[in-house]
Amino acid sequence: QVQLVESGGGLVQAGGSLRLSCAASGRIRSISAVGWYRQAPGKERELVASIDSGDNTNYADSVKGRFTISRNNAWNAFYLQMHFLKPEDTAVYYCNMVLVPAIEARLEFWGQGTQVTVSS
Repeated sequence: QVQLVESGGGLVQAGGSLRLSCAASGRIRSISAVGWYRQAPGKERELVASIDSGDNTNYADSVKGRFTISRNNAWNAFYLQMHFLKPEDTAVYYCNMVLVPAIEARLEFWGQGTQVTVSS
């Protein structure tokens, strides 16, 4: 099993910055990708950014140029640097890790979420 714990959320004014962190522990192996998702009230959870085992990154169009995903070498910590925040970025942010320990085996883990609130 893998445990993911987010930190770094909070209240920030529009135009400000925040850095979210996700600490991963447990049996971390055969990583496929890690990422950040968010869910705003009344909306579905959506992908914000991800990075795969080849270090390829993917961003939602709404955050391109403002957010950056990164990780440490051990793959047990990853981050979301957010700049130029907008009120529409307000949501609960979740970190996510996908493992593929065997052929046709896929394990997915989620953190508990951290609230990001951007005031106008």
